[in-house]
Amino acid sequence: MVPMETLKRWFQKKGEEAPATVASGGPVNLRRLMPYGDRMNDGAMQLSFTLPIDCTPEAREAAKVYVEKLGFHEVHVATAEPMGMGFSFFVVFARAKHAIDFTKVKAPKAEFEPMDFDRVNQFAQEKIKRRLVVVGATTGSDAHTVGLDAIMNLKGYAGDPGLERYSCFQAINLRSQVDNRELVEKAVEHKADVVLVSKLVTQRGQHLQDLKDLLPLLKENKKLNHPLIRIVGGPRMTHAAAVKLGYDAGFGPGTTPSEVASFIVQEYYKKMK
Repeated sequence: MVPMETLKRWFQKKGEEAPATVASGGPVNLRRLMPYGDRMNDGAMQLSFTLPIDCTPEAREAAKVYVEKLGFHEVHVATAEPMGMGFSFFVVFARAKHAIDFTKVKAPKAEFEPMDFDRVNQFAQEKIKRRLVVVGATTGSDAHTVGLDAIMNLKGYAGDPGLERYSCFQAINLRSQVDNRELVEKAVEHKADVVLVSKLVTQRGQHLQDLKDLLPLLKENKKLNHPLIRIVGGPRMTHAAAVKLGYDAGFGPGTTPSEVASFIVQEYYKKMK
């Protein structure tokens, strides 16, 4: 590994900007970022996909041709397996030609200051001065509660306590397969300040349709508390998608309870003001 200071001096002599990081394969140029496989900037990638054809030698060749059509080169079909009658699954190794300027990449995300368990409680005690009621559920036909439970339950996730453990929250977990109208009724019943919806079933955009159907029910019900914080989460959810639908925030995989808690108290305080 070459010391960073040595690399900086080398780049300065050439009149170029020094890389931000250094990997074992050499310096990383964030202005020409490419996939990394065996060596820096080799563009090596792994792709997996299914084609609706029987698994034959022609199918293997079809997978190779298809990936080449996408602009990859040095394409190698590592795995070709039947997926039932008329379907084949492929794992393909290939090299990409294109690089991106990482310094210009911006990721839409919820704006808040991350706070730990104690700071969230202290913030709420000083600024909001009462407990916030958080009603959470997975809606529609969605029966998956792992993500919802990770955020809501006492145990939390990765050593991070869930919302039920916070003194500043009354966390009510309605669990799975909750109809949108039932969720709104429960939010009214418990005088919710926050509605948290977790969506995992995403086939044919079902999660987006469920969320679209829920939003007018929340907006039109005059018995709901205002301000009302509307949050969605799930493996296919992004903040940008959530905001586009009309929600306050979207959280994806790996989100911790303290991140959600931090957003809730800060966003509620902002809307209070």
